[in-house]
Amino acid sequence: MDYLELDIKVEPRDPWAEIITVELSELGFDSFVETEDGVLAYGAVKSVSMEDVINQTILSRNTDEFKISYSEKVIPHQNWNAVWESDFHPVEVKDYLTIVAPFHSKEDRKGMIVEIQPQMSFGTGHHQTTWLMSSALFELEKMPENVLDMGTGTGVLAIIAENLGAKNIVAIDIEDWSVENAKENVIRNKCEKINVYCGDVDLIQNQKFGLIIANINKNVLKSHMKAYSESLEIGGTLLLSGFFESDVEELVSFASDFDLYKQDVISKETWAGIKLIKK
Repeated sequence: MDYLELDIKVEPRDPWAEIITVELSELGFDSFVETEDGVLAYGAVKSVSMEDVINQTILSRNTDEFKISYSEKVIPHQNWNAVWESDFHPVEVKDYLTIVAPFHSKEDRKGMIVEIQPQMSFGTGHHQTTWLMSSALFELEKMPENVLDMGTGTGVLAIIAENLGAKNIVAIDIEDWSVENAKENVIRNKCEKINVYCGDVDLIQNQKFGLIIANINKNVLKSHMKAYSESLEIGGTLLLSGFFESDVEELVSFASDFDLYKQDVISKETWAGIKLIKK
């Protein structure tokens, strides 16, 4: 799977870098790296359209308020591991967890260890939302037995859930290459209670979970909300992320129509997560 990289420079950086990130996250871009003068945005070539980017974002606009420019390049699938290995640093989530790659040394490994083979899947822990969801899993009062990890990416959140005591974990992603990578990482971490499937939210019909984790963009979360509510046990927990602090109020209000009520909001560098309870 080839990825498109957009190197976006905007002046002034704030708030316009955040605005373009929000816009691109709704157009198929799933990874972002903040830079001193803008943001790097990554999306699977088959999932993004530069025509949509030009027509539906501020990328082609320059006004008195801001100046913006960009360059684009394609990162071939076969080069992705080299890209990650050059810039894949261990990710520490408080004192709970370290997410590492196979090439990291023992000195890098503290707390619970999740080892991820770098591939082109979202969820290595470097992104703020994966960090938020990882932290939230450790801070649950009790890990339910039945867990859904929707949009699993590398499988890192499912792996954490098993290590924290979940007995039956369903991990789903719409991308076949993410599913392949998640399965590899499940084996790598010696997990035995995770089943990984390729598909969408329809796969969870007639199943019940005590915990649902969904780290996806806002529009997808809203389209899935009814299904999440129907598959969540009464008193169960829904952990959502993949959106910005500015989206929290909208999502909390939307979720309440499905008997899902806010218990907590967490944030990291303008990104946010919400803990909801089914009542």
